Amino acid sequence: MRDFHRMLLSAEVREFTAEVSRLFDELDQAFPGRRHLAPGSCSPPLDVIETESVVEIVVDLPGVAPDAVRVLIKAGVVLVVGEKVPPDPAERADATFHLVERSFGRFARAVRLTEAIDARRARARVRFGELRVAVPKIVERRGQEIAVPVEG
Repeated sequence: MRDFHRMLLSAEVREFTAEVSRLFDELDQAFPGRRHLAPGSCSPPLDVIETESVVEIVVDLPGVAPDAVRVLIKAGVVLVVGEKVPPDPAERADATFHLVERSFGRFARAVRLTEAIDARRARARVRFGELRVAVPKIVERRGQEIAVPVEG
């Protein structure tokens, strides 16, 4: 049984890895002249907030344009994929850096939602340097008793 679970997990990881690659390819096609950055070199912080009616994922994305972000919901997992492009080095050729803390590059974050959700009604918006993904919840019906009439 343990090998079966390991095999399922491995298949799920491969599937999401393929989705992340596909979304990065989509970004590459949207911005053909942009130089390629290494995946995972940027990991924006996020919060997951749940209310009675919605699960909201808030990701800090200062300096990231809305068209440089992709959001995909699949099998109860919200994937946020994008790229934070560094400033043009030519603009700072004669500058001396005293402190460097900001990160740049491609990023992919995944959040597994355990609640019953309505992914078709999900909405995503970038505003004031934050991406907010709101996923409405639906009433969980699994595990409830349902009397099924028997016809004769």
